[in-house]
Amino acid sequence: MPSSPLLGHPGVSSPVHSGDSSRRSQFTYRQLSQLASYSTTNPLRVVAHVDLDAFYAQCEMVRLGLPKNKPLAVQQWYGLIAVNYAARDSGIGRHCNITEAMKLCPDLVAQHVATWREGDDKWAYRDDAAANIATDKVSLDPYRLESRKIISLIKETLPADLQKVEKAGIDEVFLDLSAQVHSMMLERFPELKKPPRYDDPTEKLPLPPIAALDWHADALIDLDEDQETIDPDWDDVAILIGSDIVRDLRAKIREKLDYTCSGGIANNKLLSKLGSAFKKPNQQTVVRNRAVYSFMSGFKITKLRNLGGKLGDQVVTTFETQAVKDLLDIPLATMKSKLGNDTGQWVYDTIRGIDHSEVNSRTQIKSMLSAKSFRPTISTPQQAEKWLRIFAADIFARLVEEGVLENKRRPRTINLHHRHGGQMRSRQGPIPQGKHLDEGILFDLAKGLLAQIMSEGAVWPCANLSLSVGGFEDGIKGNLGIDAFLVKGDEIEALRSTTPESRSTSVGSDRPVKKRRAENSGIQRFFSKKISADDNSSVNASEPIAGGETDQPFRPPDVSDMKRSVLSADLLLCSRCKASFVDPDALQSHEDWHMAMDLQEAERVKPAFASRQPAPRNSSQKGQSTSSKRGGRGGKPEPGQSRLKFG
Repeated sequence: MPSSPLLGHPGVSSPVHSGDSSRRSQFTYRQLSQLASYSTTNPLRVVAHVDLDAFYAQCEMVRLGLPKNKPLAVQQWYGLIAVNYAARDSGIGRHCNITEAMKLCPDLVAQHVATWREGDDKWAYRDDAAANIATDKVSLDPYRLESRKIISLIKETLPADLQKVEKAGIDEVFLDLSAQVHSMMLERFPELKKPPRYDDPTEKLPLPPIAALDWHADALIDLDEDQETIDPDWDDVAILIGSDIVRDLRAKIREKLDYTCSGGIANNKLLSKLGSAFKKPNQQTVVRNRAVYSFMSGFKITKLRNLGGKLGDQVVTTFETQAVKDLLDIPLATMKSKLGNDTGQWVYDTIRGIDHSEVNSRTQIKSMLSAKSFRPTISTPQQAEKWLRIFAADIFARLVEEGVLENKRRPRTINLHHRHGGQMRSRQGPIPQGKHLDEGILFDLAKGLLAQIMSEGAVWPCANLSLSVGGFEDGIKGNLGIDAFLVKGDEIEALRSTTPESRSTSVGSDRPVKKRRAENSGIQRFFSKKISADDNSSVNASEPIAGGETDQPFRPPDVSDMKRSVLSADLLLCSRCKASFVDPDALQSHEDWHMAMDLQEAERVKPAFASRQPAPRNSSQKGQSTSSKRGGRGGKPEPGQSRLKFG
C-alpha cells in the first residue's frame, strides 16, 4: 500500500490509531459518500478559489518578458488600471494618474492597454494611444485570451470526470474539489471503503489514523486554544488534500504560463475567496472548519461579499459597528427583527462563514459588450456609425474565440444603448439564425437599431454608445436553416464549412445515409421521378421534401465531394434562387422541389371554407350520387363487395 503524504512521518501509511479504538469521528458514512456528489451542505466539502496576482500587470510582464521585480503599471489613457507588487512597494496605487506614478517610481514601466482604431480589423498596442482618447477604444482582448489559456490549463490538470470549475471573473476561478478529494481519500485510506458495521449510513466514521498533518508552506488560520489540542478529523484530512491539489495546480500555472496566483481553500465559496486574498501574492491560505469563527472575527462587515454597498451600510448603521466580531454576539431573532426575515438570516449566516452556494461549472459567457464614452460628445450619425463599426469588429473577434465560426455557440439578440444628456435609450433586435454571422451583419443590425433610436427625435449630442450581444445558445449542428437553400454555389460552401458535420462527411462521402422514415409522403408522391434517400443529387442532399420526415437534419450540397473536373464544368443555375448544379437531372429535381413548395404554399393559404366551383356533371352521375346519398348502406353492393352482418 502506498505511503500517505498526509502523515507526519513519510513512509507510514494508515497506521492503527494509538488511542482508544472506540472513539469515533464526528462525521458519518453518509456524509463521506455525499462528498462525491458535490453536496453544498456537506461539512466535508472542499472548495478552492484561485486568484491571479495583479493579472493585467502580469499579462504585460509576460508579454514583454520583464523580470518579476520590475515595477510595471497598466495605463488606460492617463489613469492606471493595474499595478504590480514591485510598483506597489513604491507607493503606487490604481488611484494614481500616470504623472504621479512616474514621480513615485522613475523606473516604472507604464504600458498602455491595446486599443481599436477605425479601419483596423484587430486591436493593437500603440505608442500614441493615450493621445488619441477621442478616436481610439480600449481593448481588453489580450487579457481575455490569457485568461482562457489559464482556464484551459486548469481543466487539463484536474481529472476530467472529477472537476467543477467556475470562472468567477477574468482573473479568478472557483473549484469544487469534493469529488476528487473523496476519490483520493478512499485511495489513501482503504479502511474508508468498508461498509458500516450495521449497514447504517448514519454511523460515525472511525477517526483518521493520524495525529499530525503536514501543511507545508500554507498560511494556516490559527485555531482557538481549546481547538489546538484536538486531534485531526476527516474534515481536516479532506481540506489538506484539497490544499495539495491547489498547490500543484498553482505550480503548473507558474511552470507552463509563467503566472503566479494565490489560493484559498475552505468549505465553501465565501470562505475560500476571503482566504485567497488573505496572503498575497503567490501564497495560499487554508481555512479549516474549526478556524472559521476566528477567521471571520477579524473582518469588517463591509469587506464581505455583497456587503460592500447599501446593505453593508445599513448593517453598520443599524448595529453601530463595523466589526464582524461584535455582530457575532447578536441573536438571530434580533437580526431578523432589524433587517427582515430573509436579509437577517442571510447576514447571520454570512458573518459565520455559512454559504451553500454551488460552484457552477458553466464557464461560458452570457453576453458581450463593446462601449465608448465620448469626451467630447459626438453629434452626427456618421460619427456614431464609425464607432458601431468598431464595436461590431470588437464583438465579432470575441465571437470567433467563442466558436461562432464552427457553429459551437452564437448569440440570438443584439442590443444598442445610447445616452443623450441624462437620458438613456436602448433598442434590441434578433440576430437572424441560419445565416453565416460576420461583423458586417452585426454592423448592419446595429445601424438599424441606431435608426430606430434616431427616429424618436432629439438624440444628439451623444455621450455614450454601447453595443452588446446576448442570449447565447449552442449551435445546431448540421442544420443551417432555410436560408442555406437559397444561396449560390460559393456561398453554400462557405456556410457548409461552418459545421463540423459537413467537414466530416466530405472525408467519408461514401458513408451510407439514413433512409427517410416516409419516402413517399406528402406532395412528393405526385412526382413521376422517385427520389432515393441514398441518391447523391443536390435535391436529396439539401432540399426538404414537403410533408416528409427525416432521421437527420437537411444539409446543403456537399461540393467538396465532387471531383475537380466536375467543379471546373459549367454550372447550371436555378432561375428562381440561383442555386448552382452540374447535373441537368439535379436541376430538374430542384425545380420540381420549387413547384412542390409552391403547391404546398397555395394549399396552406387557401381558406378551409373557400367555395369551390362545381364541376359540370351529367344526369347519370347526378342520379347515381343522389341515389347513393338516399340509400345509405342499404344500396346495392358493388361487384366484389359483400354485406357485413351485425348481430
